[in-house]
Amino acid sequence: MFSHLVTPALALLITTALALPAVGDSSVATLSESQLVSIAPKSSSCASASFPSECRTATQAVEPISASFATYNVTTPGEQAAIISTIAFESDGFQYQINHFAGTPGQGTRNMQSPEYNLKYAQSIPALAPYLKEIQTSNVAAVLNLLIKYTNYDFGSAAWFLSSQCSDSVRSGLQSGSAAGFSAYITCIGTTETSDRDAYHQRAVTALGVTTS
Repeated sequence: MFSHLVTPALALLITTALALPAVGDSSVATLSESQLVSIAPKSSSCASASFPSECRTATQAVEPISASFATYNVTTPGEQAAIISTIAFESDGFQYQINHFAGTPGQGTRNMQSPEYNLKYAQSIPALAPYLKEIQTSNVAAVLNLLIKYTNYDFGSAAWFLSSQCSDSVRSGLQSGSAAGFSAYITCIGTTETSDRDAYHQRAVTALGVTTS
């Protein structure tokens, strides 16, 4: 996909850029495979996945999720718990990267982001600029395919959204570990709380040791 657009030199440049987080941050706590499995039990295996090519296990997900925290400076357990619970819920335990069920073309990445925000997200990534020049940005499927082609970008959308689209007060609320803070975050990402979503969040809060300040 898109390989005909890339010279060998450009391919090397983009591969290098995609392989690493844009910003290193030693204050980001180490995330473990066991923590992810405790939050998203289905991520222990992809054996029963409906779309095996989209499924990622906790072993495969832990590095790109950690990279997104470093890239977007998401360093507190409360914020990390919200992000992990969101992508785990939206992707059904990291099994999906495309919305196959609601009939919304172009909706995807691990937090099932809308096409509008997928384009904003893609435009925020310098390494994707050469690709975006070669596709019609109104082609929402092409923009989504560009993002999900690379694991770090696929898993990085939720951290990008929090850091760029939610207010400082929303982030402060998550940092506090309060229920009100999580509710404000849910409003920011444009959805509603449900018992299933809250269950993912509670597991993430427990796994990451979130405390209420």
